[in-house]
Amino acid sequence: MSTRNVEKLASIDAQLRLLVPSKVSEDDKLVEYDALLLDRFLDILQDLHGEDLKETVQECYELSAEYEGKRDPKKLEELGKVLTSLDPGDSIVIAKAFSHMLNLANLAEEVQIANRRRIKLKKGDFADENSATTESDIEETLKRLVGQLNKTPEEVFDSLKNQTIDLVFTAHPTQSVRRSLLQKHGRIRDCLAQLYTKDVTPDDKQELDEALQREIQAAFRTDEIRRTPPTPQDEMRAGMSYFHETIWKGVPKFLRRVDTALKNIGINERVPYNAPLIQFSSWMGGDRDGNPRVTPEVTRDVCLLARMMAANLYFSQIEDLMFEMSMWRCSDELRIRAEELHRSSKRDAKHYIEFWKQVPASEPYRVILGDVRDKLYHTREHSRHLLSHGTSDIAEEATYTDVEQFLEPLELCYRSLCACGDRTIADGSLLDFLRQVSTFGLSLVRLDIRQESDRHTDVLDAITNHLGIGSYREWSEERRQEWLLAELTGKRPLFGDDLPKTDEIADVLDTLHVIAELPSDCFGAYIISMATSPSDVLAVELLQRECHVKQSLRVVPLFEKLADLEAAPAAMARLFSIDWYKNRINGKQEVMIGYSDSGKDAGRFSAAWQLYKAQEDLIKVAKEFGVKLTMFHGRGGTVGRGGGPTHLAILSQPPETIRGSLRVTVQGEVIERSFGEEHLCFRTLQRFTAATLEHGMNPPISPKPEWRALMDEMAVVATEEYRKVVFQEPRFVEYFRLATPELEYGRMNIGSRPSKRKPSGGIESLRAIPWIFAWTQTRFHLPVWLGFGGAFKYIIEKDIKKFRMLQEMYNQWPFFRVTIDLVEMVFAKGDPGIAALNDKLLVSEDLWSFGEQLRSNYEETKSFLLKIAGHREILEGDPTLKQRLKLRHSYITTLNVCQAYTLKRIRDPGYNVTLRPHISKDCMENKTVSELVDLNPTSEYAPGLEDTLILTMKGIAAGMQNTG
Repeated sequence: MSTRNVEKLASIDAQLRLLVPSKVSEDDKLVEYDALLLDRFLDILQDLHGEDLKETVQECYELSAEYEGKRDPKKLEELGKVLTSLDPGDSIVIAKAFSHMLNLANLAEEVQIANRRRIKLKKGDFADENSATTESDIEETLKRLVGQLNKTPEEVFDSLKNQTIDLVFTAHPTQSVRRSLLQKHGRIRDCLAQLYTKDVTPDDKQELDEALQREIQAAFRTDEIRRTPPTPQDEMRAGMSYFHETIWKGVPKFLRRVDTALKNIGINERVPYNAPLIQFSSWMGGDRDGNPRVTPEVTRDVCLLARMMAANLYFSQIEDLMFEMSMWRCSDELRIRAEELHRSSKRDAKHYIEFWKQVPASEPYRVILGDVRDKLYHTREHSRHLLSHGTSDIAEEATYTDVEQFLEPLELCYRSLCACGDRTIADGSLLDFLRQVSTFGLSLVRLDIRQESDRHTDVLDAITNHLGIGSYREWSEERRQEWLLAELTGKRPLFGDDLPKTDEIADVLDTLHVIAELPSDCFGAYIISMATSPSDVLAVELLQRECHVKQSLRVVPLFEKLADLEAAPAAMARLFSIDWYKNRINGKQEVMIGYSDSGKDAGRFSAAWQLYKAQEDLIKVAKEFGVKLTMFHGRGGTVGRGGGPTHLAILSQPPETIRGSLRVTVQGEVIERSFGEEHLCFRTLQRFTAATLEHGMNPPISPKPEWRALMDEMAVVATEEYRKVVFQEPRFVEYFRLATPELEYGRMNIGSRPSKRKPSGGIESLRAIPWIFAWTQTRFHLPVWLGFGGAFKYIIEKDIKKFRMLQEMYNQWPFFRVTIDLVEMVFAKGDPGIAALNDKLLVSEDLWSFGEQLRSNYEETKSFLLKIAGHREILEGDPTLKQRLKLRHSYITTLNVCQAYTLKRIRDPGYNVTLRPHISKDCMENKTVSELVDLNPTSEYAPGLEDTLILTMKGIAAGMQNTG
């Protein structure tokens, strides 16, 4: 490394250390990890783009660090002058460099977290990492339940083996990083972690360092920008890749750890292989809510693709199992089966794959498993043929069509081993395989279908008009229910091929026909978005019957907006009071609650409280009617969409609302953070399992009546303040679209779904993800905090005693504490100075005062929040998190400033014409830079501006660790 580089690094390192809180423990390696990656990257940058560009990167970083230290707006202006003086190609490189450095900072943080966790595990100490409030260790949870909470080991085991957690992968467009880059990031993370292991040799260290540089350069040289939007099939393949890489083998490994934890509390039984502890579902290719690209053909394709992938995973693993099952001693039951298979294979050679060698009868387990392998092969090929040709000449009897068929020979082998005294062998790879089959089935994941309630209304309206009995759309709720029930209890077909259909109506009916055509285990639930009444549910039940769905999907209403959440308990009570429906559901019902649209509708404070109350009331209604209710939580990755630490999210739910049964969405980039690495997969499964168990066996306290009254009072004020700004301020939409990159969001091509449910319309038609995304980019986070300040101010001014009650609620009530802590964390990521710069550059002058009012509200809200939490400064109680956030801020600030000036140049082409808006001769002579500009030759913007903008958006998303 050059002397000049060392000096610069020393300067940057000193800046970094100034940002690190003094409370961070000595074993913290984050700054060291980050400095190493930065050092390697600066060397690469110099080699690729020269000394001058590297110097510009360092200058930008130092200006950003100075701004972060003093919050002097003049430093932002200085930074803006540096950035606007660049050629378009250089701007792209600078934006790409800072985006890359933020990704490297994130990787350094991940390695540090894993390293700290290993140290704590070795010491058996979690206390000084605040892990009691952020982690759920399965062994510690079991020991605490038995040792401190006086539960018997048998009670714990019984609760554990009967609980179900269903993790639902969605393709919501929140993963801004391309899959190829994620894989390179994984290799960088691995190299960095290995470099710091104690037993690494000098030669190993040199080779790892070279590998690290290769991977950093490969990642930097990879185009970060998706040039075309992904298809739903692309999203599904990307989501399913996590099963190949971590989840497939991660589930049995995790269940073995659960077995060990049980043994350590005195339970000598294993979790039964068919206990539904962990399940996986998907919306990828099934979520058609406002996404015209998800067609019936897409749904069919993703189901067949998933079945093919599942069969392939089993097929690739069965040979290893056969190799292990070489024992000759077996039960009579198994020997008879093996002899039958042996004889039939000789009679009917076509049932044997050509490359499968004849197994001697003296190895009966291999005979049984050989037949399983044959059927898996045919099962995979059957799905492949259907996917590529639409038909298959492979007979169904040669394939597995039902998971019980698949389990039966495996169970036979297990029973035989146990009967012959070989349980130890049975509890090895065979048990792991059985657990995989029970978890993933033949479909890998079950696909949920999601559709808007209005689309079902359109279909039924067409039917009633065609029958000449009036307009279903115009009927009252009572008349709708009456007609739907009459048809559900009758037998006449409602329509034939002559039903007049719009494209939208045909789409709904064709989707139902696909459900009827494919095996029932391909599908999970049918989700009705924007559900409001019992007829919404009954309509889907009737349409399933009319389209000949043999095993009807369970119908799940999704209640999203504030008014719908308030009305949900009454709607479900009416539904449960219908005898036909009560008999149909067999005592089980699922209800989904939406965190995203409720927050957009009323603000985070009011939405959080209404979601809490709605769950309580829904559980009461279900109990009254003798129905077991499963809550399905539609959470996003950001706080504004219900995101937050898993442990806290579960343990802050109302008592009795989980009861061992939980469904939750895992969305976009959260999938990578939860399952991108083997250790992440293990921690994710552990968090969900342990927290769900703890919530059921040691539920959180219920709020006191006076706390409820206070929350109700504040929620009214919070909703009023939020809506007064977002929906009632005449020029708010204009301000929002000027001050943020919301209009440019779609250029990122990070999802197949349009950003709006309807092409026209204001905030109400905008999806929650771009709504949150836009404010996250400017580090203002308005949807998260707006409403809190007004509610707190109202209470404090009204009665100081109630302020002390708020502090009591914070200290004693998990739900309220989590709500406040998450908003405090968002304030730690925020910076109103960046929002002020955007206003100055992008917003018309007559709206500046509006922006100033919002920023004043921001600061006032933050002040109230700190007082309630008893903190003098943001994240006072979590110096480790504070350090991690501050380390990233200097990188993010450069991108924020670059984005603001780039938006200015895009929206006002006449701006800054003296600052070399066209590609200079020097730029054109630099082949690497000119190639970057030419990557997007079709952009209607001036050269380089669109790519620069997209790179800033992706980099800020990496720095904030979420998009939407």
